[in-house]
Amino acid sequence: MVSDLLHHLDTHKSMGLDGIYPRVLKELVEVLIKPLSIMYQQSWLPGDVPVDWKLANVMPIYKKGQKEDLENYRLTSVLEKFMEQIILSAVMWNIQDNQVIMDL
Repeated sequence: MVSDLLHHLDTHKSMGLDGIYPRVLKELVEVLIKPLSIMYQQSWLPGDVPVDWKLANVMPIYKKGQKEDLENYRLTSVLEKFMEQIILSAVMWNIQDNQVIMDL
């Protein structure tokens, strides 16, 4: 899963609050797959999120639209977004596998 996320990463996006540019992650995909997988697994199993994902120096990054509108800024961490995708995929797989939601 981490490999898929890294390979499909949009390299035109700005770096997140973690200071990591998506392009760097994508270019180092083969080196990062194992350490990131271990990091996410160690976070997933006990249900603990790294402290750095909870605390951040908030620096809004402008996206588009009117600069006065706070909705046009983002505050993200690339590594945190990966963890969110992993959790979402696991939940969706569990829902589908256990037929929690039936077709109407």
